[in-house]
Amino acid sequence: MHISARVDYAVRTLLELAACGDGPAKAEMLATAQSIPHKFLEAVLADLRRGGLVRSRRGPDGGYWLARPADEISIADIIRTVEGPLASVRGERPESVEYTGAAERLRDVWIAVRVNLRAVLEDVTLADIVADDLSQFVRDLTADPGAWERRGV
Repeated sequence: MHISARVDYAVRTLLELAACGDGPAKAEMLATAQSIPHKFLEAVLADLRRGGLVRSRRGPDGGYWLARPADEISIADIIRTVEGPLASVRGERPESVEYTGAAERLRDVWIAVRVNLRAVLEDVTLADIVADDLSQFVRDLTADPGAWERRGV
C-alpha cells in the first residue's frame, strides 16, 4: 500500500486537531506542529472540510476543528476523503475487475487485500492514536518481528 503525502498530512493534521480538543486551531499552528508545508496544508484542509471531517471559521477567533468526535473518525474515513477508495485496481474497485485464464482468481486476492486494509484502517480512530490506545488486533500485528522487516526492493 502506498500512503501518499496528502494522506499522511491529512491524518497528522486531524490528529493535531483531536489533541487540541474542542477549540479552533489555526492552520499555521497545525502546519508548524507537524512540519507540513502551509500551502499544502491549506489544500488538505479544504479537502477535509468538503469531506465533512473538519469545520472552519474565519476571523481572529477562527480556525479549524473536528466536525465529529475523534472516536468517530477512522483512518479509513480520512483516506477515503482525500484520495478515494482504500483499494483500487487500475482505478477500479476490486470487485469490478475481471480476469481470465491463469489470472482468473486474482480478483479474490485484491478483495482479500481490501478486507485486510479495512480491518485495520476502519478500526483505528483518531481518538485511539491520540490516547495511545490501539486495539489488540493492531498491537498483535505490530508485535510480530516480521512486520518490521523490509522485504523486496
